[in-house]
Order: sequence, then structure tokens, then C-alpha cells
Amino acid sequence: MSNYPSSSPPRRIFVDKQSPKAFLALVQVSEAVRATASEAGLDRTTVELINLRVSQLNGCAYCLDVHTRAALRAGESPQRLGVLSAWRDTGLFTPSERAALALAEATTDPVNTAAQTSAYEAARQVLPEAQVSAAIWVAVTINAFNRVSVMSKHPVPSPPAK
Repeated sequence: MSNYPSSSPPRRIFVDKQSPKAFLALVQVSEAVRATASEAGLDRTTVELINLRVSQLNGCAYCLDVHTRAALRAGESPQRLGVLSAWRDTGLFTPSERAALALAEATTDPVNTAAQTSAYEAARQVLPEAQVSAAIWVAVTINAFNRVSVMSKHPVPSPPAK
């Protein structure tokens, strides 16, 4: 028996629409982080790989949809997108991308201090400080957007009719 009086749970509040000033502040943070990443020389495909990997870990279907399309527009290959969840098991990612992905995972699971320390130390070996910082900021920001979308249950739009 359901705890809900009807056959379906109540519609979720879209917290971005309910609290537009707070959401606008998050968008502004995202814009600053995008500029920071660009200034640090963190290329757009790496930024999108971080966005996608974090969204995979958080189970955010909406952000996965948005950032898959963004990654493809940035020139990312469908093959690499297809194996992203197993990036450690392929030779398809550069040392810099691997470092950024490990940082993204460690940022998403900050309780795992061993992974956090390992990812940070490895990143410092292959990325300049500005890119380490930018990669962490990208992961922090997409984690926030993931929480907004997951808690709001943002729907993935249907593809356009062919």
C-alpha cells in the first residue's frame, strides 16, 4: 500500500523555478567557473567529461542529457562518451583527462579521503595548479546542479521528431 493518497507521488517542486534568485546565483557561479577553466587552459571537452562523470555518479539524467549534447558539440567522440564510466579501463583518455576525472570523482565523494588524496597528488603531477583548481570548481558546480535537478526530478526532454 502506498503512503500517497493517490496512485502517484506528488509532483516535485522545481527548486530552480521556486527560488529563481538562488538558481541565478548558481548560474552565475557556473559562468565564473567556465571562465576560470578557460583561463586556466582546461579545454571544453575536459570540462564536459567532468560534468558527465559527476552526473553519472549522481544519477542525474537531466544533466547527462544536457552535457552529452554539449560534449558532442565541443568535439567529443561518441566512443569516449560511451566508455566514460569505465575510463580507468581504457587507453582512450589522456593523462590530463584522467587526472581531471579522478579529481571530479574525489570531489563528488569527499568522504573517501584516500581517493581524494590520491587523486589530488596524481593531478598535481600532470596538471598546472590553475587547472587543478578549475577541475575541482567544475566538479563542485556540476554537483550542485545535479542536486537541483535530481531533487526537482527535471524530466529529460524527448528528442525532436525526425
